[in-house]
Formats: sequence, structure tokens, C-alpha cells
Amino acid sequence: MYRRHRNLLFSVAYRILGTAADAEDAVQDAWIKWSAADRSQVADPKAYLTRIVSNLALERLRSTRHKRETYVGPWLPEPILTVGDTADSVMDAESVSMAMLVVLETLSPLERAVFVLKEVFGFSHAEIAEAVERSEAAVRQTAHRAREHVQARQPRFAADRSRQREVTEKFFAASTGGDINTLMELLSPDVTLWTDGGGKVRQALRPVVGAQTVASWFAAIGTVTYQGIEPADMHAELVEINGGPGLLFSGPDRVIATVTFDFDAEGRITALHNVANPDKLGAITNGTPHDVATR
Repeated sequence: MYRRHRNLLFSVAYRILGTAADAEDAVQDAWIKWSAADRSQVADPKAYLTRIVSNLALERLRSTRHKRETYVGPWLPEPILTVGDTADSVMDAESVSMAMLVVLETLSPLERAVFVLKEVFGFSHAEIAEAVERSEAAVRQTAHRAREHVQARQPRFAADRSRQREVTEKFFAASTGGDINTLMELLSPDVTLWTDGGGKVRQALRPVVGAQTVASWFAAIGTVTYQGIEPADMHAELVEINGGPGLLFSGPDRVIATVTFDFDAEGRITALHNVANPDKLGAITNGTPHDVATR
């Protein structure tokens, strides 16, 4: 029973926490609680397990929040490889995208958990109230506040998925070929690059803004040594990350970084999220794609 719902539990925990490692821990803790439970009293195992993992994820988020506030440079979610089915469901893909996870990071832990359970997984206010141990009225109010907050901040009018894929492929070819002119054409004038090295590897500690600067940054990929790896030893590939097309950079013995994109309605790139903190590349290094469907 637990194994049947394991993907769902990870999907819930990852969206609440934004890190694959913490989500896996929450799922494992849920299994321990499930093993110890009197299952004769459990009418709906799926709802019961979801309630447990939501509560565990919420507790974990509260305890780790202070670490994120003292983080060196921008804090980005931990990227994961996803399977093609995720990309086929626009809602599933958008709800696990880097853009959405970055927005969810601006919510309080309770708002985040309530938003994920209500807007992404479609649980009722009553079910959520039981999961987060609040009154139904409080959950209703929190859900409304969280929804308004997210709607005010989430990217709008993104290009369709085939256009996103096409632009990512062009960006990939241009960056690995050092073609700065093509990169400039693909980027929005006020594009922003967010880089997360976590103080472990050298990265920009503030957002890099503007098409010229960002294009120059990526055009240099094939010409400079990066994290001790010579350009000739660097391998780049297109993969599906967090429900959309992304770039994966690796050296002979390790994954170095991932890059994901936000797009406007015309398909121009408006933001790039570059995760290079080695502590956040475990799920990518593992190489196992996640099914993060919501049903």
C-alpha cells in the first residue's frame, strides 16, 4: 500500500520542501509512522499517508527555514530529473517548475503546505485542516492568502512547451558554440540569471541582469576552466529537469551544474536558474527520473 502511493508522497513533500533530499527523508519517516500505525483504523490509506507526509514536510520546512535565511548567495530549489509524463501534463509540470518553487519559497511554511495541498493536489479545506492540524476556517483563510500571493508573483503568459523546447535547444547550441549573437536573440532584454553555489563553489552572489551580460556569461562556457574542469573535459546535455527542458553540465567524475529557464509569451528567456552547489546535485547525480504527477 505504501509503495503504491510512494510517488505521490514524494510529489507532495518535494513541492512543500523544495529539496529532494528532505522530501525523501519525509517519505521515509512517513513509512516508519505507517509501519507503526493500527491500520484497522485507517479507512483511506492514501489520504492517511498524504496527511502524515504533509505534516512531516511542514515540520521539516519550519526547522530548515533559518538555514535558508543565512544562505550564501541566492537560494534555489534542488533540481530533479523528471519523466516525460510530467511534461505532458502542463499543470503538473508548472507546479514543479523552478519558477513556481522559487515563488513558493516566499510563502510561510504553513501557506506553502496549504497552497500545495489545495491548488496542486486538490484536497478539500477539511482534509488539509486535519493534515496541518489547524481549523478549517484558518486553512480557508491561509489558502486564500497564499493563492493571492502566488498569483501576484508567478510568471505569466509562458510560451507553449514545444516553443520552450525549441528555444532551449537553440540556447544549448549557441552556448556550447560560443555564439553570443544567437544567445542575445534568445534572451529577453531584462533577463535575470540566478546562480546558486551555496558558498561551496564560486558563483555570482547577486543576480546577473541584462541580455549582454548573461549572453557573455554563457558564450564563455566552452573557453574557460570551470570548477577545475577544462573545457575539453566538460560535457553538456539537454535533459528534462523539473518538468521542462534544461541543461546538465558534468565533468569526468561529477555533475557540475544544471540550468533551467523561464520564458515569456514570445518564447524569449526571461530568467535562468543555475544550480552549482554540489550539495544540491545529489538527485541529478543519482540519475533516477522522478514521477511527480499529482494524481
